[in-house]
Amino acid sequence: MVTINLRGRRTIKLGWSKMFFLLLYYGFARHLPCSFKPYGGKLGKKLRYVCCKRIFDKCGKDVNVEHGADFGTGHGIEIGDNSGIGVNSLIGVVKIGKDVMMGPEVMIITKNHLYSDLTKPMRLQESETPCPVIIEDDVWIGARAIILPGRRIGKGAIVGAGAVVTKDVPAYAIVGGNPAVILKYRSAE
Repeated sequence: MVTINLRGRRTIKLGWSKMFFLLLYYGFARHLPCSFKPYGGKLGKKLRYVCCKRIFDKCGKDVNVEHGADFGTGHGIEIGDNSGIGVNSLIGVVKIGKDVMMGPEVMIITKNHLYSDLTKPMRLQESETPCPVIIEDDVWIGARAIILPGRRIGKGAIVGAGAVVTKDVPAYAIVGGNPAVILKYRSAE
């Protein structure tokens, strides 16, 4: 058992098995080619999946964690069947449903720095307690989208590339912009 102190605020305990797979992921598997590359892509996808299955709190079947994804210790992460984390994405505490597509460089932020103590530089103040993000089933998140703490993305929603999600997104809505606004709703035509 390994104890890790997170900025004096929280400590988490990691078993040796989880620690081994974190080291394997960040030291090797994270750097293997993207899953769609012809040389090494399948190996990279498989090895990242094997690691994440043992790192995340819950990990479904056929999950695709792409090259360069960063998720800290994996504490508080749940991901459903057939979902993916995009190339070079950065995610915090999140519950991801089934069949979720995520573009490259998506940021799911789940905590902020505190800044109320004027006697200390902001960088020396603690962080807030993580506020989880919930992404329901069948969601598509475009490249470089940013989702802020505590947001819920409804079932079947689409978050456009570069959108900054500051409010909850209703089911089947298509949102875009900074801050993200509803552009329209998906419909069966």
